[in-house]
Amino acid sequence: MKYLLLPIFLFIFQIPNLYSQKIILFSEEVSISGKIKKEMKLSLKELIAMESKALPDIVITNHLGEVKSTDKGLKGIALKPILEKLELIAATPKEYNEFYFVFEATDGYRVVYSWNELFNTETGNNIYIISEKDGKKMNEMEDRILLITTSDLKTGRRNIKGLCKILVCRA
Repeated sequence: MKYLLLPIFLFIFQIPNLYSQKIILFSEEVSISGKIKKEMKLSLKELIAMESKALPDIVITNHLGEVKSTDKGLKGIALKPILEKLELIAATPKEYNEFYFVFEATDGYRVVYSWNELFNTETGNNIYIISEKDGKKMNEMEDRILLITTSDLKTGRRNIKGLCKILVCRA
């Protein structure tokens, strides 16, 4: 009887693993490509050298608004100045309305922002690559390269751990 219970016991304790998040592989660089005139790569070393600013603690919530964790001791590099350097493949600025950005993590998780959302709303001023968290510098963080939108209502939805690609697309 006890030999029959062991497989059942092991199965029950594996059920949570079926629904858990994939293991996040940290990233060493972010590549930016797509509908831009010149592709760009930002290495961890280049990101660390960029100017960062202190950010408030951020409560990370899921899609239901339930608190999952709190990121403390944050410093971040504003994303907007990096993206402003990109030259989109467009005949006129009016066409920028058709562009969107796909941010991808090492585990395949993706988040989309429109050009207008980044450059024509307050959201664009609140997106950061985290350079320090909980007293750890970016190169020591297990979830590097981490991107956070501090103004989101449900912060976990666009909390991108292991950011490795930004693809510029056109609708």
